Amino acid sequence: MTHPMLAHDAASSWLGITIDELADGHAALSMTLRPEMMNGFGVSHGGMIFAFADSAFAFACNPLDADGSTQTVASGVDVNFLAPSYAGQKLRAIASRRAATGRSGLYDVQVFAQQEDGAEQLIAEFRGRSRTVPARSGKETR
Repeated sequence: MTHPMLAHDAASSWLGITIDELADGHAALSMTLRPEMMNGFGVSHGGMIFAFADSAFAFACNPLDADGSTQTVASGVDVNFLAPSYAGQKLRAIASRRAATGRSGLYDVQVFAQQEDGAEQLIAEFRGRSRTVPARSGKETR
């Protein structure tokens, strides 16, 4: 599955993210942790888990059928790391819209790591607050 945003998302591409499901206010992504994503303790770097959850949030916030006149971005996030994950593990992130009012939204993302026995363990929970703004090309000067 693809999303127009993914074609321009170098961070998600570098992470090796694939989109498994997309619907209005919902996204499910997967990626496999690589050795260069580990921290000095040999577990996944929190920034990698955060970036993965943030990408799921972004895809859930920005519908496939949008006309391109607006984009939805993060206005704030919180993340809780619940368990470690390791190189070679497949991760799955599930993002769901919890509420939307006007230009603001609230989304929850759960990140799971596949265990050796095939079971999934919840390793992180992310809550994102979104804001819909006029689209920018990304080339404007400030």
